[in-house]
Amino acid sequence: MTTSGFLSQILGASSDDGDPAILDGALAAFLDFGIKRTSMGEIAKRSGVSPATLYRRYASKTAVVEAVGLREAQRFVTAVDSRVDRSAPVEVQVAAGFSSFVAILSGNPLLRRLLITEPDVLLPYLTTNGGPLLALGRAYLADYIGELQGNAKLREFDTEQVAEILARLALSLALTPDGIIPVEDEKAAQEFALAHIATLLRIPST
Repeated sequence: MTTSGFLSQILGASSDDGDPAILDGALAAFLDFGIKRTSMGEIAKRSGVSPATLYRRYASKTAVVEAVGLREAQRFVTAVDSRVDRSAPVEVQVAAGFSSFVAILSGNPLLRRLLITEPDVLLPYLTTNGGPLLALGRAYLADYIGELQGNAKLREFDTEQVAEILARLALSLALTPDGIIPVEDEKAAQEFALAHIATLLRIPST
């Protein structure tokens, strides 16, 4: 899949852009204590480095949080992509991608932890200040839709607008799963996507 813009920034960041040991240690600390209660000292301890080394690599806890967030975004995109069989019919690919997007996002351990214990920290990044997350979803979906259009598997339409509709819907379902749309059962979510998302993308029934 070709990538551009914000999505290419996510996928283009190499493993050299972050220290794996530090990011692993920080993630473990965030899962145990939350972001607010995790100190740089705790991150250094979990990472097996000295505080001085930690501060040379990351000047502040905010920088660590951003680096962990970037790596989680990379993992998210890779995980969703791995669940889509590119040889399957288009409607099956779309259904798998949509249901995986919702399932992987809602099942992220750090996201679930912070939604329960530190909603005041997390929710602004998912709502009023949620532009970057929405941009990630929109860029991923727009590139994917554009690829299908380029291969003449989808009709031509505004990819960015449709991608944003899908991203907003997926984000809403992931954050607020209670309702009549079956999102906690991934098979049922795929059936929902087959019935409704395919229509949005103008995929003719087979």
